[in-house]
Amino acid sequence: MAGADAAPPGGPDDEPGTGPAGGRSDASDTPGRPVQDTAGAFGPAFPGPAAPAGAVPPVSLDPDDESDDTIALRIEALIIGAERQYTPFQAARAAGVSMELAARFWRAMGFPDIGQARVLTEADVLALRRLAGLVEAGLLSEPMAIQVARSTGQTTARLADWQIDSFLEGLTEPPEPGMTRTEVALPLVELLLPELQEFLVYVWRRQLAAATGRVVQAQDDAEMVDRRLAVGFADLVGFTRLTRRLEEEELGELVEAFETTAADQVAAQGGRLIKTLGDEVLFAADDAGTAADIGLRLVETLREDPMMPELRVGIAFGTVTTRMGDVFGNTVNLASRLTSIAPKDMVLVDGAMRDELTSAALAPRSEKAADVAEARPPGYRFALQPLYQRPVRGLGIVEPWLLTRRDDTG
Repeated sequence: MAGADAAPPGGPDDEPGTGPAGGRSDASDTPGRPVQDTAGAFGPAFPGPAAPAGAVPPVSLDPDDESDDTIALRIEALIIGAERQYTPFQAARAAGVSMELAARFWRAMGFPDIGQARVLTEADVLALRRLAGLVEAGLLSEPMAIQVARSTGQTTARLADWQIDSFLEGLTEPPEPGMTRTEVALPLVELLLPELQEFLVYVWRRQLAAATGRVVQAQDDAEMVDRRLAVGFADLVGFTRLTRRLEEEELGELVEAFETTAADQVAAQGGRLIKTLGDEVLFAADDAGTAADIGLRLVETLREDPMMPELRVGIAFGTVTTRMGDVFGNTVNLASRLTSIAPKDMVLVDGAMRDELTSAALAPRSEKAADVAEARPPGYRFALQPLYQRPVRGLGIVEPWLLTRRDDTG
């Protein structure tokens, strides 16, 4: 934390009241008025009355001071690793970017509007400088740099929330009567922070390598964005009824168990978990065989758990548009519709998915022909049973196929 007598980096050119959004806020530059709440990515609001514009509120970080507020500030300083010394305008100027561009980057990263509170650090300046430098060097367009900021912010925000809610909260239960959670958190963060940071970078590099490999294997530039994939939804049956019957803690445990099982099965078979929606997961795979295995294994695994409700799975194959790790298009919509009409503990696929499986000799075109054939080709792993065609809103007439495993090995 910078001292109260620190010289303002902005000097006379500073523009009090210009927040990251580019508008003006008087909350932090009028003596006696409350400082605008800066809770969020920039940390908690300054305690006590507001200081005049350009001044840094004096906060004691005496190691002997063990008040909750002081410990909270020490934890924040430990995590951020730098002094709060810049207003948004000063940070933008130090990074050599316009306030407008800086505001776009900050909002894309999910940071709140903070008026002209002096809460930014050298790390914030460096981040702005790096993003702007990528644009200036022609490595990224400005819209792409904004997307990079947004995707990174959204992903890490969710990760941070999970780590606090599900991880740190459980580990910081006071071991002795009279100790506060805050007192336990400080030494814990000191131990965990470097390890979690290294682990995060490791996982990101592995995922980046895998994603790059998929792009390199694409046949042309169009295929990098609009690709042919198998897309599947898995949906818990009767989840709405469960929300009325179960306690909140029980419901949370059920959802966590479902998401964990789904993530493990999708990853084990070589698919990608696109997102989780509480009672539903969306996954994708490069080939139909992998997606079929994922859908069936999800049903089989959850069926073995007596605490889990039944599952419905729908899978479609076709062109998919990918953006920021998500997938869009008619193929995704069709997979969702198939899931909604799938019988309990069953997997439905569309005609294109069926064609992919049969052309790869993973399923016979006709079960009857396969049963009477004298020389059945080996390698049939799946069976497909046609169901009645039906109209699907927005997608026309759809012929779903019931996907199961074959007991024989050919």
